[in-house]
Amino acid sequence: MSKPGLPQGTRDFGPETVHKRNYIFDTIRSVFELYGFEPLETPAMENLDTLLGKYGEEGDKLIFKILNNGLDHESKKDPARTAFENILSGKNDKAITERALRYDLTIPFARYVAMHQHEISFPFRRYQLQPVWRADRPQKGRYREFYPDRF
Repeated sequence: MSKPGLPQGTRDFGPETVHKRNYIFDTIRSVFELYGFEPLETPAMENLDTLLGKYGEEGDKLIFKILNNGLDHESKKDPARTAFENILSGKNDKAITERALRYDLTIPFARYVAMHQHEISFPFRRYQLQPVWRADRPQKGRYREFYPDRF
């Protein structure tokens, strides 16, 4: 049996840190709402088509892609092998992955506005306090999962 551990670039937060962070987030929320901003939350994952091409070639490499479900089904083995070869050569293949974790909050916000443009009033003033993920090799002081510094 192996020792439990964390994936590289992630960290746990104990109760003391979570209480402090919640206090800071509550303060940020109250100030935003005092000035008429509305809270917004978007899913942790987006369709890969929504994210790819928005960050440039280098940014696209930092997107955490999520494997499709059901790849272990017998009828999908050969197409999955072919798709995996495409992935290894740097291409995307919907047979393997169609979704990814959000890289920042801007593109999900733009998608939300496009989908709800007839339901919201402009200017739409929002704030969003949610984590994002980046698939880079984290160096000291950098993490794969974090809260962005812009809300």
